[in-house]
Amino acid sequence: MYSRSEASKIRTEFWITFGQYMKPVPNAQGRRINWPNYRTGVKDIYFRMKAERDFASIGIELGHADEEMQELFFDQMDQMRKILLASVGEEWDWKLHAKNEMGQTVTRIEKVLPGVNVMEPEDWPKIISFLKPRIIALDEFWDQVKPGFED
Repeated sequence: MYSRSEASKIRTEFWITFGQYMKPVPNAQGRRINWPNYRTGVKDIYFRMKAERDFASIGIELGHADEEMQELFFDQMDQMRKILLASVGEEWDWKLHAKNEMGQTVTRIEKVLPGVNVMEPEDWPKIISFLKPRIIALDEFWDQVKPGFED
């Protein structure tokens, strides 16, 4: 349907649009932030947003190469599950030791929106409306719990 370069261009346009839409929104500390490339500031903990051909998703990815360390991070996150739930306002899927697109073992805490396609610009408002409140909520959650993951 789309060449590789066309698909890449459409995805890039989506993330630029999302970034522009989010630009006026400050983070939990009142600072400007690059929302599409959110940095947690903690090694091996990432906030991942995806917009694909059949879904959009947002989540926390624990990517430490050592699976035992992933379990430790997972257990730590699990202890903060109520804080996350209070921030995001909904249950998310918790997946210990899943495989990512590169075949690496990662642990994910995520929410998926099925049935949307980033290649269809008419789906962009749905995707943005899904991602925006959740990345803001993740930022608020992270602002509260980050000190427990540093060091």
